Amino acid sequence: MYYEQICSFEKLYQAHKVARRGKRNTKEVILFENNLGENLSRLSRELAEQTYRISGYYSFIVKDPKVRRVDALHYRDRVVQHCVCDEALSNIINPKLVYDNAACRAGKGTHFSMDRLSAFLRAHYRRYGTEGFFLRYDIRRFFDSIDHAVLKEKLRRVIREEALLRLLYHYIDSYHTPGTPGKGIPLGNQTSQWFALYYLDGLNRMIKERFRIKYYTRYMDDAVMLHSDRAYLKECLSAMTAYASAELKLSFNEKTQIFPLCCGVDYLGFHFYLTATGKVVRRLRQKNKRRYKRKLRLLKLRYENETITADEIRQSLGSHHAHLSHGHTWMLRTRALKGFVLTGGER
Repeated sequence: MYYEQICSFEKLYQAHKVARRGKRNTKEVILFENNLGENLSRLSRELAEQTYRISGYYSFIVKDPKVRRVDALHYRDRVVQHCVCDEALSNIINPKLVYDNAACRAGKGTHFSMDRLSAFLRAHYRRYGTEGFFLRYDIRRFFDSIDHAVLKEKLRRVIREEALLRLLYHYIDSYHTPGTPGKGIPLGNQTSQWFALYYLDGLNRMIKERFRIKYYTRYMDDAVMLHSDRAYLKECLSAMTAYASAELKLSFNEKTQIFPLCCGVDYLGFHFYLTATGKVVRRLRQKNKRRYKRKLRLLKLRYENETITADEIRQSLGSHHAHLSHGHTWMLRTRALKGFVLTGGER
């Protein structure tokens, strides 16, 4: 059923319209659209005959905030991936995930996860006051460490169509972490986002169903849980560590710790803490403050060198400030922008 939809010319055309957003002026999109009907017909035919193979990856480096290598597919393969995700993976995997698994899901995201943590803190305060603890976990090199055999077995449990499984296995086998065969999925693949969401589902269910942790939120491999008893959280972490190692072939990194509620916790770029009156405060982390100020200096320099326009600066700062507005950052933005005066640049 799902695979037939992926093979459909109409569905591939819809996937193409999604894949080209923001990239219509790039060379590979222009070349694909120059012979759009034939290119989509060829993809449809290859998928129907199960002869489709991806054409490889190209790599680039991003620094946001840490240096990462991204391996991305060429455009024709991105069209197919959008179709696979929109017509199959989202419909199969999304209903099976716990509610607070927030990354890459419609209606959710970083701000949803931040709001959930704030709501949990307020609910905890009403019952326990400021007494309590956070357990924050983070997976060591998550995407690079995902085990191919484990991932395939997990997919086989929820997907019955052999043709779809073969296609997904082809994506999995098309990439491995350099020097580690049988491990890793590429950061640049849309399918990787769904694989990563589902890979930790067993751990999520252990936390929610076995440990009965009510206040738990996860964004990809970064997660926080809240409880009144430190000893209980230590027991949970011990069981989680054993499960991750034995069942998922993963380990937690040094960011995985238990913190007193009074110290707050770093999550999704902000530092969350609860005041004595029950107010939840979300301050931008220090390193993210430095990044914001560096961004302003860079934009100013680029304007002076005439490599960016004032309108482009307004758009860039608009999106950035929209994110910052989800924390208590008014004073930070006011002070930073007070000295942000553009000189030179456009004539």
